[in-house]
Amino acid sequence: MPALMGLPVGRVKVAVYGVSGLCASIAGLLSSVYMLSGYGLHAVGMELDAIASVVIGGTLLSGGVGFVLGSLLGVLVLGVIQTLISFQGTLSSWWTKIAIGTLLLLFIVMQRLFTRRAR
Repeated sequence: MPALMGLPVGRVKVAVYGVSGLCASIAGLLSSVYMLSGYGLHAVGMELDAIASVVIGGTLLSGGVGFVLGSLLGVLVLGVIQTLISFQGTLSSWWTKIAIGTLLLLFIVMQRLFTRRAR
């Protein structure tokens, strides 16, 4: 379909992967400067947080339809939840993962209901 719209598919794919690689390299450099080391396993387990923030922001898992502003709001919501739980003092750090998983499950069920209702 994109080829019928006049888009150079190959060039767009290369450009998207190039921008993604550039952003990943900048994030890696900033992370190593912040941590004062270049250990590659620092962010293991952060995949759930990334997926949850995007889903909470409104991006559909079934088709990738969403907005960058929604993803930013999802990141802010998760940051507030993690901050509240860590500053509470009486709760274990595992409660952040439990809260994120619960929110993720809730939003996935809501997306499923909305997309099923839209059909």
